[in-house]
Amino acid sequence: MSLVYLFIIGIAAGVLSGMFGVGGGIIIVPSLVLLFGMSQQTASATSLMALLLPVGVLGVFEYYRSGKISTENMLFGLVIALGLFAGAFFGARIAVGVSSETLRRMFAIFLAFVAIRLWF
Repeated sequence: MSLVYLFIIGIAAGVLSGMFGVGGGIIIVPSLVLLFGMSQQTASATSLMALLLPVGVLGVFEYYRSGKISTENMLFGLVIALGLFAGAFFGARIAVGVSSETLRRMFAIFLAFVAIRLWF
């Protein structure tokens, strides 16, 4: 069941990435900390694993070398990456269908929600 949740996190990150150009640090890391109880470092490393091909190869290597990410976390990152792939398409479709002002306001509301949730 956790693989399903990880895939959903990937979809959400992909949609937001497609809409706003963000996903890893805004969706994946807080979700892994809050829903899976990972440490901040492990969540960051797992998020990098999900973004591995485009941006994270060296970062993941360093986290792995220092023992901050396990092979299980790498699997989690790969499942999230599948969701990112699909979600980014749908997020981009949503974004091109709304005005720039609406999209900016949606992003502001989303950031406020994440900030409040992480604070409390």
